Amino acid sequence: MTNKKAIAIFEGKQIRRHWDEEKELWYFAIMDIIEILVGTDRPRKYWNDLKTKLKAEGSEVSEKIGQLKMPAADGKFYLTDAANTETMFRIIQSISSPKAEPFKLWLARVGYERIEETEDPEKAIQRALATYFKKGYSKGWVDLRVKSIEIRKDLTNEWNERGVKTNDEFAILTDDISLNISGKSASGARGRKRGW
Repeated sequence: MTNKKAIAIFEGKQIRRHWDEEKELWYFAIMDIIEILVGTDRPRKYWNDLKTKLKAEGSEVSEKIGQLKMPAADGKFYLTDAANTETMFRIIQSISSPKAEPFKLWLARVGYERIEETEDPEKAIQRALATYFKKGYSKGWVDLRVKSIEIRKDLTNEWNERGVKTNDEFAILTDDISLNISGKSASGARGRKRGW
């Protein structure tokens, strides 16, 4: 697991989290986030009340909550209510707290941007390019990335027309494109068995 630490820090407080390799999703300890955003020393009561409120409103959030064993303050592992990023954001939308407000504003902005991108898909491309540059990638790297996306799209369309459907076959395609353009495998698994 690379760069997948089990603890994140927010405002100096720990948030327990778990990376699911198979689903490629983060799961966060709900109690930790509630304790930070609400400032309560009784996050379980707040969470129970919030679940009841959400259910009364017709929300299906509680059906998306799972339990994972996460470390407690005593060092032992206990089952803890956990949510993936999408569900966690939905929970944060329902938390009444000034600390939750920046998240709510950010979610509103992102939602608005997605609506804009639906109306004008070029805005999505421009935002992606701006994000790469903000992360410090060079113009040459960004140009190669855009080129690889275009090539993969063309090849994926070709493969679809020829009946290729499995994820493994598309993963092999992605690796081959990456190797040919950048000299590096997308998965890092250069020795992976080829399917043809």
